Amino acid sequence: MNPYNVIKGPVLSEKSNDCRESEQAYTFRVRLDASKYDVKKAVEKLFNVDVRSVNTSIKRGKLKRRGYQISLLPKEKKAIVRLVEGQKLDIFEDQ
Repeated sequence: MNPYNVIKGPVLSEKSNDCRESEQAYTFRVRLDASKYDVKKAVEKLFNVDVRSVNTSIKRGKLKRRGYQISLLPKEKKAIVRLVEGQKLDIFEDQ
C-alpha cells in the first residue's frame, strides 16, 4: 500500500494533545483497510522516525436524522502511533 494514501490526516483534540505531550503518542486518521504494519511503515517513511508501537480503533458511523430522513455517517479509523524515546514529529510542534 502506498504510504501517501494510508494516512489521511492528524487528529487534533485535547486528548490527543495530552497524549502527545506526556507519552509521545501521535494520533492520525487512516484508511479503513490499513493494517498496523501499513501505518507503521507509512509513518516511518513519511516522517523519518522510528515507531515503537501502533494501536488502532474503528469508530462506527453515527445515525443522523433530519425530519423523517435517516442517514448513516461513514466509519472512521484512528491510529495512535508511539515513537521511540527522544524522537518527535515536527508537524505537530507548530500547532
